[in-house]
Amino acid sequence: MKPLGGNDAPKAEKKEASPKAPEAPAEKPDFSNVKIEPLFAEMVDFDTFARSDFRAVKIEACEAVPKSKKLLKFTLNDGTERRRTILSGIHEYYEPEELVGKTAIAIVNLPARKMMGIDSEGMLISAVHEVDGHEGLNLLMVDDRIPAGAKLY
Repeated sequence: MKPLGGNDAPKAEKKEASPKAPEAPAEKPDFSNVKIEPLFAEMVDFDTFARSDFRAVKIEACEAVPKSKKLLKFTLNDGTERRRTILSGIHEYYEPEELVGKTAIAIVNLPARKMMGIDSEGMLISAVHEVDGHEGLNLLMVDDRIPAGAKLY
């Protein structure tokens, strides 16, 4: 991996700082009633972990899967010439239109799995927790400046 801004990198021109209005302090979330799953006791060796291919993916399209209450069908740019399709059971937490254009994280080297007759070619990564007896889920989304196909280490 090459460091950003190395000796061969062109120097960025300095921009004049524009005056900004003071930002209100961010409210800290209350996690006192949040329950998370315990960590796995079983260890995974490094070679097994290293074979998992996590990539940044750009969500180009997202739609509800007909006849399914849970599934969303994602069309993703994974940095290759073709588009990847991944199905995810997160419709309870997200509407398709709010995800288009976002950058998410997916594991892309899982074998394809048929769901509702559609091949799902990977898995989007989400954080799951419980609040007051109800499951909560957040799709892991990252800065949109990260290009499609960027590998996570």
